[in-house]
Amino acid sequence: QVQLVESGGGLVQPGGSLRLSCAVSGSTLDDLAIGWFRQSPGKEREAVSCVTRSDVSTYYSDSVKGRFTISRDNAKNTVYLQMNGLKPEDTAVYYCATRFLMCTPNMGSYGSWGQGTQVTVSS
Repeated sequence: QVQLVESGGGLVQPGGSLRLSCAVSGSTLDDLAIGWFRQSPGKEREAVSCVTRSDVSTYYSDSVKGRFTISRDNAKNTVYLQMNGLKPEDTAVYYCATRFLMCTPNMGSYGSWGQGTQVTVSS
């Protein structure tokens, strides 16, 4: 059974950077697509980014494109989300999730989820 643990969240000023990590256990990353999602209070959860195995394909939402970069280190069984140029509207709990092989923004198709890490962007 696949388990995921997010880390790296925190409080940062607008324009700052954070790197989130998603540590995966119970499986190697070879056959898994890993997605990042976020949810703010009063808002629906939204897809942020996703990467397929071996960085074959990546996805970014329009709101983060050009600022966030997703990557994976299969040897460490870890996926990263580098977040630069953070804005207050990026404030949310960030979750990683996994499904078999391919990325999709359909959250219902991701079978395993982490517990989330809080990102707060504020002056």
